[in-house]
Amino acid sequence: MHPETYLALHHARTAELQAQAEAHRLATEAKPPRPELRTRLGWTLVEVGLRLAATPNNPKPAVA
Repeated sequence: MHPETYLALHHARTAELQAQAEAHRLATEAKPPRPELRTRLGWTLVEVGLRLAATPNNPKPAVA
């Protein structure tokens, strides 16, 4: 491939990638902030664990 042709294709692809990156950056900035699912799930598991630890250790017999 001729070096000047290669350079022109390189510049065109660079411009495309920069436009895509800018569009992605703008899209992520436009989203309203929200609590992360991972954080909410983690705190829910902590709460469940604390409730399980706080219950009295009186197992009922399986057969009445």
